[in-house]
Amino acid sequence: MADGAAPVGLLTQWLTPLAAGRDARGLTRRLRPRAAGDDLIDLAGNDYLGLARDPRVVEAAVAAVREWGAGATASRLVTGTTTLHTELESSLAAFTGHAAGLAFSSGYLANLGVVTALGGAETLVVSDAHVHASLVDACRLSRSRVEIVPHNDVEAVGKALANRNEPHALVLAESVYSVLGDAAPLTALAAVALEHDAVLLVDEAHGIGVTGHGRGGVAAAGLAGLDHVVVTVTLSKALASQGGVVLGPAVLREHLVNRARSFIFDTGLSPAACAAALAALRILTDEPTRPDSIHATARRLADECGVTPSAGAVVSVPMPGPRETVRAAELCLANGVRVGSFRPPSVPDGISRLRLTARAGLTADELDHACHTITAALQEVS
Repeated sequence: MADGAAPVGLLTQWLTPLAAGRDARGLTRRLRPRAAGDDLIDLAGNDYLGLARDPRVVEAAVAAVREWGAGATASRLVTGTTTLHTELESSLAAFTGHAAGLAFSSGYLANLGVVTALGGAETLVVSDAHVHASLVDACRLSRSRVEIVPHNDVEAVGKALANRNEPHALVLAESVYSVLGDAAPLTALAAVALEHDAVLLVDEAHGIGVTGHGRGGVAAAGLAGLDHVVVTVTLSKALASQGGVVLGPAVLREHLVNRARSFIFDTGLSPAACAAALAALRILTDEPTRPDSIHATARRLADECGVTPSAGAVVSVPMPGPRETVRAAELCLANGVRVGSFRPPSVPDGISRLRLTARAGLTADELDHACHTITAALQEVS
């Protein structure tokens, strides 16, 4: 170290080479704060039903803040449970066809909570290779033996279940996968799980409010309310709020209240978030055709980009590499359209993609402009 030079800190020595390596591979991620009033056409966020700024949803949240305050004030088992929490849980359970629900402060924590509460040395966890990071982390924390099976391979699930030594088993899938936008074979998965005395856990983060007339893929498949089927939903996408809910039999709710660490030791979901999600759920109930425009928009985007139509709102466009993905997203942004850019390790198959999320409420002119902008960007980077 030269005289008078500041010493190089330990973390600087440790992390700077890692950052340089990420940058060399085109995998650096940066936070990009957005202004409240920007006029971009948003095809990157998850406000599928276009309700995040709906006055009815916003006013419900504001009224809850005035009545209950800004936060839940404690964990749910202390003073963090309000009447809004229980109303949200019962309303969402009834809407989706389940007996009971339990709200967590995020969808991530809902997945962590249910998998770890059902996991352990006596439970085999069989996970689809494409499940969300929250389920991947849940597997790691579950203390269970975990088998990863190829994407949507029902036969592989059956083999894993048939060859197990554990008395219990849990099968993990998403109703609509968050990167590829394809659907899980839920009917076949439920059947093979039942055949082998296993529980099927379906993450409906991208199904609720979108598929099955908004009730999700499990309800559409006629599986809601079955004793061996459990659902997790997020409130932060179609329901325009924040939080997550586990849905299933009442006995599961009781178990989670007593065993799910991400519920027991976390501050409760804010009353404002509960009220906003409740308002969005009421709108969805009263306006059952609202999800139709999501699918119409997704089909148009898929056709313009030359890819397979999505089972939900996510339209996935494969790209040559991470740098091309970022460049295409930047070109779209410069022309007034915000799109997602997914790169490793966020993509389960290692293929970088533009990720377009269709939403209700776009005007015909906005959709035309978005399609023109995206296709022009794809042509330029290719």
